[in-house]
Amino acid sequence: MFPAIRDCVAVARTRSIRVKRPLLFAVPVAALSLLYVFFAPHDWNTQKAADQSQEDRLSPGVSIGTEPILPLPPAPQLSSGKVALGERLFHDPRLSHDDSIACASCHVLSKGGTDRSRFSVGIYGAVGDVNAPTVFNSSLNIAQFWDGRAGSLEDQAVGPVHNSAEMGSNWTEVIAKLRADKEYPALFKREYPDGISPANITGAIAEFERSLLTPNARFDRHLRGEKDVLSSEELEGYGRFVNHGCVSCHQGVAVGGNMFQRFGVMDDYFKGRPPAKADQGRFNVTRLEEDRHVFKVPSLRNVAVTQPYFHDGSVRTLADAVRTMGRYQLGKELSDEDVRLIVAFLRTLTGEWQGRVLD
Repeated sequence: MFPAIRDCVAVARTRSIRVKRPLLFAVPVAALSLLYVFFAPHDWNTQKAADQSQEDRLSPGVSIGTEPILPLPPAPQLSSGKVALGERLFHDPRLSHDDSIACASCHVLSKGGTDRSRFSVGIYGAVGDVNAPTVFNSSLNIAQFWDGRAGSLEDQAVGPVHNSAEMGSNWTEVIAKLRADKEYPALFKREYPDGISPANITGAIAEFERSLLTPNARFDRHLRGEKDVLSSEELEGYGRFVNHGCVSCHQGVAVGGNMFQRFGVMDDYFKGRPPAKADQGRFNVTRLEEDRHVFKVPSLRNVAVTQPYFHDGSVRTLADAVRTMGRYQLGKELSDEDVRLIVAFLRTLTGEWQGRVLD
């Protein structure tokens, strides 16, 4: 089966999620996967991913119940009207103070749900201090933002509107613009009896974002039993991904996104660089010393098309990102062959949006 997992234990609490320092005992991968399926919070139920009908279609040697990674479940039932309204708001720059920045400015759907910049640019040319994560599959995350300060997609949608380095606006200003529009009042009234309000704006945007799942990744097809969908090198890369311990943090249906971890478990990633607020991670939320340099583990779905990498956007290539993870999270100097094969596997996690493979 799989090797034991070390150094990645997430402890969930009512008001915050802390990451303890590496423990000296090991947790089997299968057990960690089961804990994820039954206890990790999501915007919708992911247990369908392991239903019996899928098990019946598996090829010999593949069992969803024993794999640390789970395929995407069926799309959730969503309100088509709210999704359409949310999509319109997501692309509307009038949510910003100067009508120049929309959600889609930093989360470009044709660019993997990111803008592929190290730091995004907001109103009046203001530059942010963290890399914009992909919006695709964000409903699978345990929390939103790198530091997990938003517990839901609705909460997340509030932040950029008020952030002076992003949209730099406020609800009074935004609502006045939307009410002056010829179509928005009727569209909101159709979906929400109380019309345009902050909660309904963020609710519609969140509903749209829940629709942004990327199914049919080749690795998902493999997990569901489709034969010959992966090459021998991609399968070998997956084996090395597991055996080196990458799955200790990158597992479950999102291949990550379901826990917090210290950046620099085995070596000091931040050594020699001046202190920056963005580098403090979850400490900025909890003010607990044990949460300094702790971040939400990112999902690896579509990772091949969401460069640059890490909260600081400091790494441009997927190969260099794998090397960095090997050194700082696993305490290993991965060989060139390890890196090449693991990257080959990671490319199989790219899914589809609107019937087309993301690129």
